[in-house]
Amino acid sequence: MPIKELLSPEYLAKRASGYSKDKAIDTIQHGTPLALSSDTVYFSCSDPEGNACSFIMSNYAGFGTAIIPEGCGFTLQNRGAGFALQPEDHPNVLAPRKRPYHTIIPAMITNSKDQSLNTCYGVMGGYMQPQGHVQVLMNMFVFGLSPQEALDSPRICIGTIGTDSVSKAGVDEVYVEEGISSEVVEGLKKLGHNIVVLTGHQRQQFGRGQVIRKTVEEGQLVWSAGSDLRGDGHASPL
Repeated sequence: MPIKELLSPEYLAKRASGYSKDKAIDTIQHGTPLALSSDTVYFSCSDPEGNACSFIMSNYAGFGTAIIPEGCGFTLQNRGAGFALQPEDHPNVLAPRKRPYHTIIPAMITNSKDQSLNTCYGVMGGYMQPQGHVQVLMNMFVFGLSPQEALDSPRICIGTIGTDSVSKAGVDEVYVEEGISSEVVEGLKKLGHNIVVLTGHQRQQFGRGQVIRKTVEEGQLVWSAGSDLRGDGHASPL
């Protein structure tokens, strides 16, 4: 994975040139990785020494593989269903030196100076995961929000994704969570975006996250944490 190239100013400028502040761009069709079920658990934990674990577990489809290891009492997941073994030209084909599309992406953020732990976090929710990770990260590091504030903030979700009760394959939509102002919604519509505002239980579309952050403020080590109000978790210091 060419990390330096992906983060280079030249590549970012090239990507940014494809966007317009005046109108919605045409969707680039790379297929539709629909996430039609929600069977995911995420947790984040850390210790006083700065070690941490970011963990996501998902059955994926129903009972996963429906295979129960002898004497264990649980089914094995079938996330491998997202990989393609054929045909060879499939964009998600399993191949050497390649990272097929996958939505299990628990995350950590390290400090650039010494690679020490800064944040251990994750946002589960199928195809919402990469979008949720970016939005929560920006809330903390661009907008200066605390972990809990970063999770509480309304989110957006781009694409023909989500649950089968909300999304329809082949329809390009931008899902907007209740709490985002009507002025912003109308502004997005004027730009040409197909906006769908989700309320109540439909907000499961925007995932559920947990955050633990380790910072030094005025010489004092500070641990802070947050748990997504869209889920049933909680932050628990020991």
